[in-house]
Amino acid sequence: MIELAGIRKRYGAHEALKGISLHVDPGMVHVVIGPSGCGKSTLLRCINLLEQPDSGTVCVGSDRFTFAPGGAMPPARVLERFRSRLGMVFQQFDLFPHMTAAENVMSGPRLVRNMPRAPARELALGLLAKVGLADKADVYPRNLSGGQAQRVAIARAMAMEPQVILFDEVTSSLDPELVDEVLKVMRGLAREGKTMVIVTHEMAFARDVAHRVTFMDAGAIVEEGAAAEIFTRPRNARTQAFLSRFHMQTAG
Repeated sequence: MIELAGIRKRYGAHEALKGISLHVDPGMVHVVIGPSGCGKSTLLRCINLLEQPDSGTVCVGSDRFTFAPGGAMPPARVLERFRSRLGMVFQQFDLFPHMTAAENVMSGPRLVRNMPRAPARELALGLLAKVGLADKADVYPRNLSGGQAQRVAIARAMAMEPQVILFDEVTSSLDPELVDEVLKVMRGLAREGKTMVIVTHEMAFARDVAHRVTFMDAGAIVEEGAAAEIFTRPRNARTQAFLSRFHMQTAG
């Protein structure tokens, strides 16, 4: 479903991604972990071309884009079609403040697919019910908790029936008591066999849902493998050091 080859991205003197290659099969939950600032979010933004890689190849489904230094992004209409097949949920909810929860979920189908209002609202109500917010359909974002707003954002991503859903540290800005309600929705999506790439600092959640785990540091992939191997028998000393605090916490 996703194939990255040799992805590089530089911001001035800082090389954020150093030749990243990644493979994600359909139906796989692939979790990316690592210290803050190691390039995890940049990697997600390169997958859906919110950032233009300096070089390398991005393949998602049947779409393939190859980049070289000095090259240009694909045309806007190509990018729009491509991104409509990928859902992305951000750390900040990015809901439209002037739209209700249902209208936020409806926005993609209405604007991109020209879906009539009645079926779009029916779709939105079904997805809001799925994330446990059936009673919040006509509530504006300012009147939602952070956890509720993030669940609306997940429903909005799902409304486009994406091939892949990307999650960029979606619980990191939430109060601790609101994290579980968002992770519960994501666990449900994993059980349904959705293809997901998840950047997270929630190690227990990552251990529970991931099929494969990639550990990044300083813009490079340090170690990758099955979740059970990474969390119980990491081979690389850097991975071991990163996970040691998590293991000490769970042991206590």
